[in-house]
Amino acid sequence: MTAETTPSLPLSGLEDVYDALASAIDQAGPEKSELFLVKLALLNAQRLGSADLVREHIEVALKDL
Repeated sequence: MTAETTPSLPLSGLEDVYDALASAIDQAGPEKSELFLVKLALLNAQRLGSADLVREHIEVALKDL
């Protein structure tokens, strides 16, 4: 799967996802937020269907924390 074949979400969609994610993290609470994020990442990895792409996303997400 390459950038050319991977669907892209427009900025408005990213904002909606950000809002939903922030709300879900709050709902999970501080003691369960890490577990929630791991479960979400694994569900998204399964849907992406590419361990290489997931590893690439992990590397990008770790930059400039």
